[in-house]
Amino acid sequence: MVPPIAFLGMFLLLPLIRVVIRSFAEPALTVTNYVRVFSDVAYMRAFSYTLEVALSVTALCLLIGYPLAYAIARARGVAQKLISILVLLPLWTSVVIRSYAWLILFQRKGALNDLLLSMGLVKEPIDILQTSVAVEIGMVHILLPVMVLPLVASMMAVDATLLRAGRILGARPLRLFLRVYLRITLPGISAGCVLVFISALGFFITPSLLGGAHNAMAAVVIEQAVSVFFDWPLASALSTVLLLITIGIYLAYARLTGGELQVALK
Repeated sequence: MVPPIAFLGMFLLLPLIRVVIRSFAEPALTVTNYVRVFSDVAYMRAFSYTLEVALSVTALCLLIGYPLAYAIARARGVAQKLISILVLLPLWTSVVIRSYAWLILFQRKGALNDLLLSMGLVKEPIDILQTSVAVEIGMVHILLPVMVLPLVASMMAVDATLLRAGRILGARPLRLFLRVYLRITLPGISAGCVLVFISALGFFITPSLLGGAHNAMAAVVIEQAVSVFFDWPLASALSTVLLLITIGIYLAYARLTGGELQVALK
């Protein structure tokens, strides 16, 4: 365990510690950077918008991913392999490439607007880029496999005899699903939701390409603080706040579920 721990310590923990120290130590030992973060409406709106998008993306991934995972778990042979490959295929493509693909599709003269115009659904091209809709669609496309994988693992572990017993005892399909199947797959649901939500909090590439100035997530604001304003202490404070939010959400989840994430992933 020494080599991986040393690697993580050198390339993950030490940079994080340096970021936290810089947020307090520059330009002097002070909390001025955090006062700027919490007193500026724009920064607080960025964090609020980030949480809203993360929640929306998580809900959409669960809504789409649950029936998709059910189809994979119920399929057999070639069909199961084919559906699994189609779900996992986006993971083999760079996030940058996938985000640029959506950028091309959502342009005013892109394929989507051309399709809508040809079908007569709109009279003129609509603005999809630089909106929350574009950001959420791109993020759902990227994070959907993250939701599906723990759901499939949880559904594959469902004992079919329990479902047969419920049908024999006269349970209707909806009642059988809610009282048996859904409860058994709750660990997969919770694991998928927390993985997607935490991943969405730190998204940068997709929001920066598909979102606009009024739809800037926290990671985009942090990047702008560094590359535009060259304000490393402020960027460090923003990063630390985002890190604390992420850690707090995970600890709250772990406390409520009693470590269901580890069980579901196994």
